Amino acid sequence: MLNKLRKSSTDRSIAGVCGGIAEFFGISSFGVRILFIILPANLLIYIILANTIPDSPPSL
Repeated sequence: MLNKLRKSSTDRSIAGVCGGIAEFFGISSFGVRILFIILPANLLIYIILANTIPDSPPSL
């Protein structure tokens, strides 16, 4: 099954972008969040990703 990049519905702090990236690559969401803090253009990249990455389907 192909794994698609989507915002996380369970691991979200603001919009679920970091949680979705972490689920896609199979790594810790904490590490992705630290990476976004270190990046120079982090706010711009996060806003773009929050608006372009689709939401994950709701789970029960």
